[in-house]
Amino acid sequence: MRATRGCTRSACTAPAVATLTYVYSDSTAVLGPLATHAEPHTYDLCAAHAERLTVPRGWDVVRLATEFEPAPPSSDDLLALADAVREASRATPPPSVPAARGQFAAPAPVTQVRPTPQAGRRGHLRVVRDDGE
Repeated sequence: MRATRGCTRSACTAPAVATLTYVYSDSTAVLGPLATHAEPHTYDLCAAHAERLTVPRGWDVVRLATEFEPAPPSSDDLLALADAVREASRATPPPSVPAARGQFAAPAPVTQVRPTPQAGRRGHLRVVRDDGE
C-alpha cells in the first residue's frame, strides 16, 4: 500500500504536493494544493515540477497556492493501514501435518505395471534400460 500519491511526470518518484487541472475552454491551467482524491483528468505534481510548470503560449496559469508541502497521512490512511494489519493477523496458516507413514511402513501398492523403457534418446534426456529388473 502506498501512503502518498506520487508525481505523475514520467520517471519522477517524488511524492505529489499539488494538483494540476486544465480548463480547455478558458485556456487556463489551475495549480492548487493536492486534491483529496485522484481524479482521472487531473495531474498530481511534486514540488519541483509544480514550481517549474510551463503552459502553452496564450494560456494563463492560476496558482491557488504558492508553497506546496507534502500532505500528512490522513486518518483514512491510518485506518486503512490498521485494517490491513488486522486482516493479515486474522488469517492463520493451516498447521503442518507430518506424513502418516511410519518408519517401517510398507511401500504403496503398485496399481499399474509400466513397460520397461528401451534404450534411446529423447531430446536432451537419455533413457537407459536396466537389465537387472
